Amino acid sequence: MNNSWLNLEGKVAIVTGAASGIGYAVVEELLADGMKVVACDLRDEAPTFAGATADNYLYIKTDVTSHADVAAMVKQTVDTFGTLDVLVNNAGINIPRLLVDEAGQFELDEAVWDKVMNVNLKGLFFCSQEAVRVMKAKGSGVVINMSSECGLEGSEGQSVYAATKAGVNALTRSWAKELGRHGIRVVGIAPGILEATGLRTLSYETALAYTRGITVEQLRAGYAKTGTTPMGRSGKLSEVATAVAFMASDKAGYVDGVTLNVAGGKTRG
Repeated sequence: MNNSWLNLEGKVAIVTGAASGIGYAVVEELLADGMKVVACDLRDEAPTFAGATADNYLYIKTDVTSHADVAAMVKQTVDTFGTLDVLVNNAGINIPRLLVDEAGQFELDEAVWDKVMNVNLKGLFFCSQEAVRVMKAKGSGVVINMSSECGLEGSEGQSVYAATKAGVNALTRSWAKELGRHGIRVVGIAPGILEATGLRTLSYETALAYTRGITVEQLRAGYAKTGTTPMGRSGKLSEVATAVAFMASDKAGYVDGVTLNVAGGKTRG
């Protein structure tokens, strides 16, 4: 246990979007902290984690945009581990598009709008609702919503993604006001520029570079530029994961209704 001071041992967490990137790092951290973790993703094959055993780890293939899938996943979690203490709403997608693209290559359409909204907001709603049913019955719990620094500032070529993350921030504040009286905290984590994650596929980079009028090579070169980040570097996935672990713990017991930027002081000002 590398963070036993958090007193997370034996608690049960669900992490969505857990097969790669931030979600994978969060599962690794929570397992290392002694938690029992249910990892959820769309992949058929279960991801493997150091320290995972049949007693502390379960993978459930889950489509977060399906209410039936989510309800079954939460039920299986409780059936397996007896309870649910923490939900980490990490599942999300980003499809870069321009509002208007005269060339017609990467213009925002209803299909893209609906897909991003469904995963990033509807999926978060379904998971939170089913998890909170369990938490309200026991009188305690923590919901951690993965937002983004661009949800506060917007992002060129990523307007729908940014809008969903602004929505995540609003849901975080609103649900905290609803659920605090039931002993449930709702908080957000907003990462800034991070080391490479699963988002950086060629198709994603091609679309994002196009929306910004640059080449993929120029986009990749820009990852190393940290002029807007006072700490002068990209963040580590593990740094987001440790922030999640702290927020999940009773050490953050009076932190509620806020979204914590894990962005190295990044600003566009």
